[in-house]
Amino acid sequence: MAESGGGGGCCPPMDLMRSETMQLVQLIVPMESAHLTVSYLGDLGLVQFKDLNSEKSPFQRTYAAQIKRCGEMARKIRFFKDQMSKAGVPAKEMLVKENDIDLDDVEVKLGELEAELVEINANNDKLQRSYNELMEYKLVLQKAGEFFSSAHRSATDQQSEIESQQAGEDLLESPLLQEEKSIDSTKQVKLGFLTGLVPREKSMVFERILFRATRGNIFIRQTVIEEPVIDPNTGEKAEKNVFVVFYSGERAKSKILKICEAFGANRYPFSEDLGRQAQMITEVSGRLSELKTTIDAGLGQRNILLQTIGDKFELWNLKVRKEKAIYHTLNMLSLDVTKKCLVAEGWSPVFASKEIQDALQRAAVDSNSQVGSIFQVLRTKESPPTYFRTNKFTSAIQEIVDAYGVAKYQEANPGVFTIVTFPFLFAVMFGDWGHGICILLATMYLILREKKLSSQKLGDIMEMAFGGRYVILMMSLFSIYTGLIYNEFFSIPYPLFAPSAYDCRDTSCSEATTIGLIKVRDTYPFGLDPVWHGSRSELPFLNSLKMKMSILLGVSQMNLGIIMSYFNARFFKSSVNIWFQFIPQMIFLNSLFGYLSVLIIIKWCTGSQADLYHVMIYMFLSPMDELGENQLFPHQKTVQLLLLFLALVSVPCMLLPKPFILKKQHEARHQGQLYAPLDETDESLHVETSGGSHGHEEFEFSEIFVHQLIHTIEFVLGAVSNTASYLRLWALSLAHSELSSVFYEKVLLLAFGYNNVLIWIVGIIVFIFATVGVLLVMETLSAFLHALRLHWVEFQNKFYEGDGYKFAPFTFVFTANEDE
Repeated sequence: MAESGGGGGCCPPMDLMRSETMQLVQLIVPMESAHLTVSYLGDLGLVQFKDLNSEKSPFQRTYAAQIKRCGEMARKIRFFKDQMSKAGVPAKEMLVKENDIDLDDVEVKLGELEAELVEINANNDKLQRSYNELMEYKLVLQKAGEFFSSAHRSATDQQSEIESQQAGEDLLESPLLQEEKSIDSTKQVKLGFLTGLVPREKSMVFERILFRATRGNIFIRQTVIEEPVIDPNTGEKAEKNVFVVFYSGERAKSKILKICEAFGANRYPFSEDLGRQAQMITEVSGRLSELKTTIDAGLGQRNILLQTIGDKFELWNLKVRKEKAIYHTLNMLSLDVTKKCLVAEGWSPVFASKEIQDALQRAAVDSNSQVGSIFQVLRTKESPPTYFRTNKFTSAIQEIVDAYGVAKYQEANPGVFTIVTFPFLFAVMFGDWGHGICILLATMYLILREKKLSSQKLGDIMEMAFGGRYVILMMSLFSIYTGLIYNEFFSIPYPLFAPSAYDCRDTSCSEATTIGLIKVRDTYPFGLDPVWHGSRSELPFLNSLKMKMSILLGVSQMNLGIIMSYFNARFFKSSVNIWFQFIPQMIFLNSLFGYLSVLIIIKWCTGSQADLYHVMIYMFLSPMDELGENQLFPHQKTVQLLLLFLALVSVPCMLLPKPFILKKQHEARHQGQLYAPLDETDESLHVETSGGSHGHEEFEFSEIFVHQLIHTIEFVLGAVSNTASYLRLWALSLAHSELSSVFYEKVLLLAFGYNNVLIWIVGIIVFIFATVGVLLVMETLSAFLHALRLHWVEFQNKFYEGDGYKFAPFTFVFTANEDE
């Protein structure tokens, strides 16, 4: 492991291969300096505290009252944030450090500001409600007034018409009419009416219910209001109708009132007198203008108050969050029997010991404590957390590995190799240096503007792309490299490094795609000769090349995974895993697929026409048969028999010895002694058995044997399936190349075949959208996911257990940005 060297550096060099060496530390802190100590350790961010009060409920802990107090302040701050966001008042950046303010002062100030803001809001709500009611009242006066005035005009016209008719009638009928007029006035029916507004979507149901409830003894008129109005009760805009209901009798009135209340219809008083109506409209308009002035003044006062809050919002927010985090951490500490000290336990990296001690000493001095804090390292068999120190370049790759599973403490980290192998395998599937340049340009934009973009709130997809910008950079660079090997620039070949080694048989070149070409120059120096593209042999040649290359890459990466299992076993001093896991696995894999890789290389070097499918199949089915024309080297049959024998022998070597050896070691370790010395404990075997912390754990031989059986079967079957899985490199590379070729030939070249500028423009636009949408987005995502699968399943399962847990130190780094 990298260790802290001399000098003033706070941290040693990074070492990604193994996680940092961790230690369990105990801190004994005086009560008077406890708060400041935890605060300084939070600034340091290198201690993961253990909860020593897990048996207590949150309300039984020492600092429950302080947490409740901080929670109440956090509620007020959330209230201020909500009010500022509604008013569009931004919070200013912090200019003063949070240490310069006192929590008690913050609490008092927050209480005063909340009371003032609540009072202003309550007054504004009352005024706004009155304003909205008056607006509705004004609309009722206008719309109902129009109805009454039109009805009055209609009645006047009808009356004058009746009078003119009566004047021309025969005089003999006039006594009868006089008798009719002498009807008793007490028998006349007095009609009442109610006016108001009802939501438009409920207006038809409202009218129907009124009609049924009164058995048709009503007359209702409705008028639509064109603009939505703000409802006084909800404060939301709604489309409404003004209604006038005429009724007869108090019983009908009570029914109408109940229905209005059920439908949320707001009722307003109205006078039949036209003069009184005009007077009421004038009064309401005057009151509306007064209320508008008062509301505007109240909103101005509210905005001034919110701006005052916004000036110190971030400062108060960070202070309250930090205090709450400190008290949460203090609640994890146990109280000493003397009730004068707090005892803390936690994990920290070994290199951080000096910094932690400095923080403890600084806290004791700053809090004027008469007694300093005590720092001591505890010995334990508990598995420590896993901590890799990463930078902005390696963090994204480490996140990819951790998504599969966090590394066990100090086991080999696949991230070291994934930094290179992940973008390389992606590029094998994506190889096109034109597409690679497009991705490179997009990534360079993210990298050159990373300071500005890191402070902005991006969308989910953009946030993901920005976080993995350096992974995408590596992917684009490797894509350019593999694109140069495949000699593809948007599917077009270019003789970049030299002229093609092949030429046509005649000057007309009419047989280039039928009979073929002849070699006239030296072999093309780098990558694929451009003349292969478009020839009749292109697809068979590229298929053969990429398929064999995929197998070679897959076998190499799987061998790397098995070799990493050796380094794990050696690091954990497990000779059992070396002799009965690493060696049989290497023999089995290379006896079959390592041998296939060697045959591929020999065939390439010698130009042999041997059928490798035939060789591998009959190596199992008929190992004693002669190879004939499929023989690639002398004594090949003998070598194949030997390799087949080694592969068969390696399977029981993986399965049988390890469980019996583990059982024997367990019995020897617990015979005559309860505990083994800590230095002699075989860590890998300790974890294998049950990982108990008392050394007298049960040893279940059947479980160990079944586990080993499953592991052996998985490896044997996986050797075949995993090798076949690497053929996805060939399949996706071929698909990408063919799609790119189709877009170029069937869109771009087809458009240029027409002598029309408009068709050219349309063709170019379609080509650009197809290239970006399909090849640069969908194909990139597809190749990324397949490369991810190859690392998680085919590579990491050879050595990576991934059953650890992350080091989660107490820190203030993200407190300012996290929501509760």
